[in-house]
Amino acid sequence: MKIDRRFTQKGKSPYSAFEMVSRTSEIKNPDGTTVFKLDGIQIPESWSQVATDVIAQKYFRRAGVPQVNDAGDPILDADGNPVLGGETDCRQAFGRLAGCWTHWGKEHRYFDTDEDAQAFNDELCHMLAAQMAAPNSPQWFNTGLNWAYGITGPAQGHHYVDEKTGELCLATSAYERPQPHACFIQSVGDDLVGAGGIMDLWMREARLFKYGSGTGSNFSKIRGEGEPLSGGGLSSGLMSFLKIGDSAAGAIKSGGTTRRAAKMTTLDLDHPDIESFINWKVCEEQKVAALVTGSRCLKEKLQAVLSSCHVQDSSTAGTVINTDPRNNRPLAIALRDARSHHVPESFLKRMVQFADQGFTSFEFEEFNSDWEGKAYQTVSGQNANNSVRIPNSFFEALENDDDWHLLRRTDGEVSSSIPARQLWEKISYAAWSCADPGLQYDTTINEWHTCPASGRINASNPCSEYMFLDDTACNLASLNLVRFLGEDDVFDVDSFRHAVHLWTIVLEISVLMASFPSEEIALLSHRFRTLGLGYANLGTVLMRLGIPYDSDEGRAICGSITAILTGESYATSAEMAKELGPFPGYQDNKEAMLRVIRNHRQAAYDGDENEYEGLTTKPAAIVAECCPENLLLAARECWDRALALGERFGYRNAQASVIAPTGTIGLVMDCDTTGIEPDFALVKFKKLAGGGYFKIINQSLPVALSKLGYTDQQIEEITAHAIGRGTLAGAPVINHESLTEKGFDEKAIATVEAGLPTSFDVQHLLNDLNLGENFGRDVLGLSGEQLELWKTNPLG
Repeated sequence: MKIDRRFTQKGKSPYSAFEMVSRTSEIKNPDGTTVFKLDGIQIPESWSQVATDVIAQKYFRRAGVPQVNDAGDPILDADGNPVLGGETDCRQAFGRLAGCWTHWGKEHRYFDTDEDAQAFNDELCHMLAAQMAAPNSPQWFNTGLNWAYGITGPAQGHHYVDEKTGELCLATSAYERPQPHACFIQSVGDDLVGAGGIMDLWMREARLFKYGSGTGSNFSKIRGEGEPLSGGGLSSGLMSFLKIGDSAAGAIKSGGTTRRAAKMTTLDLDHPDIESFINWKVCEEQKVAALVTGSRCLKEKLQAVLSSCHVQDSSTAGTVINTDPRNNRPLAIALRDARSHHVPESFLKRMVQFADQGFTSFEFEEFNSDWEGKAYQTVSGQNANNSVRIPNSFFEALENDDDWHLLRRTDGEVSSSIPARQLWEKISYAAWSCADPGLQYDTTINEWHTCPASGRINASNPCSEYMFLDDTACNLASLNLVRFLGEDDVFDVDSFRHAVHLWTIVLEISVLMASFPSEEIALLSHRFRTLGLGYANLGTVLMRLGIPYDSDEGRAICGSITAILTGESYATSAEMAKELGPFPGYQDNKEAMLRVIRNHRQAAYDGDENEYEGLTTKPAAIVAECCPENLLLAARECWDRALALGERFGYRNAQASVIAPTGTIGLVMDCDTTGIEPDFALVKFKKLAGGGYFKIINQSLPVALSKLGYTDQQIEEITAHAIGRGTLAGAPVINHESLTEKGFDEKAIATVEAGLPTSFDVQHLLNDLNLGENFGRDVLGLSGEQLELWKTNPLG
């Protein structure tokens, strides 16, 4: 393929437009303890500190990287061997990603010439540095480690299909063929220990979590509670096995770093255990509330009992132990109060025995509602998103106030029936109570399926952007829409289409170089080659344009940009099919896929609803009157090309685009909003898996206010009110003067000031860890209870 340059020049570094600076990344807990620190990071000056922290903590390789000096020469030890360490320069990470993709592309003839390959590499490096695009996390974790640094590791049971021979092969090392895919859908059968069964799924999931990927499965084939077993007896039901998988997922750190495992659990609405599934997290959340409240209540009541056993002795001015409530009224009152709060009798007796032995206090752990705390670790259901699959027939039953039948998995007969309205109420209450289960509209999903001849869509990945056949995978990348918005507020369509073109090729190359956690996924990924190109920061684009998110104009802009993304990606896929052939499963699904493409094109033209093919629910088309002309024309042109090229050459990929949440990669790109969503707060505090916080501030507020006509003074006042002034100078109550009165010197005040921009709370800066060892004792002169209060609640 021919690769044009748009952001770089031949013979010049792809980083020539960037000023590189040296920074330190330090991530702290609220109490001031350091979670992560790395000095001397080389990063573009335009990057925020949050983006610097994310790439340093989450994405830099921390071991096995040959170190180089300032001149770029390898550093050797006394024996002449390379000194190994971690990545410290963003160009190392960008280079290994782009270089690896380019290497595999050249190997498999994706480029017409070496010049095209070099242009491909340079354009990608530039876009990564400019925060125009980013691949999904597993690419950062795994891609290029072997190609760039020679890092290897023992094989983990992964498989791949040799593109040249079509043979299924077992991977011989961990990184030579990396696991770059983020999204997996895996099948699970009604079998306990056999291949493709329940316990086999947990092992396949573990392979995915280890390398930073997420997975979803539909568990509807597993028989319900009370259904007969082949060897006699009755099944314990689906829920008992889901709890095992949930615990396994919770034990694995995704990507071998600090990310949580990502998992989706899906169940058809006619499964016999559907009510237990819907209420699962509701009950577990109630357990957490009971643990938190109960532990605090228990500690308080038990301490009261223990303390009341120590009675003041007027004759000696000391205390004596009296554990007989008949002649110790405070103890009798304490016991009565504890019993009224349902404190177990065994605990009360233990406190009395403690008192008899002379104890005045005891250890009793209080639980909190922190999602990483012990209370949540104790309950189940916390390591997966749960969704229910709802067909249109359920909504018909709901409208007619009919019963909904639950079907046994062993024979398909009716297990029980429940009023559809009652089941819908349970779903609604559970979602309101704990945000699960999510809804997947089974009929609509399968009507937009590009490959129905090869099977139904039964499930999704953890965030539900990827929906396709079981035992398939999708690798993701997202484009930062704000980087394509010009200073004149006109969206740069040509640059966006260029980026879509290149990143579609990146994701296609990632399919051929990848290995997969099972034979089935390797075979089907080769057969269908699904991709997941998306975007982030849509909410910020609308904000900067002064357009309400929930408006006809906002929806038209969203629809047109999405149409350009998907249409251009399918057109690129068709161009690759011209050179390399369509995906192997295309011929079986040709008519269905072209029908889906025609429906997309129809939505871009907002034509007659009756002209949609095979759709029960018609899509929301682009309303031309509300859409900027350049976006509307480009959307239609992209779908014209996608259809025309596809009719001639087919498509290299069965799917091309998704809109992912872009959580971590959105931070790397300095996105103010993630994915397709609006901003829910101008200042956000993100708690990190593994410890630490990020303070994330929406940088687009002044631009948006200016667009809406506010004066400079008004913008400054509104911004300061929303975000804060970032200084204690002139602040009420806690300010430079009040701190000086307490004993703070200029150095201490400067230390506090330096931490304000990124601090979670001002009191998190007022501690010995931040101000110096024994600051409270030696500088402020605190002692006793005051010193203890300084350590736990400095503003108390």
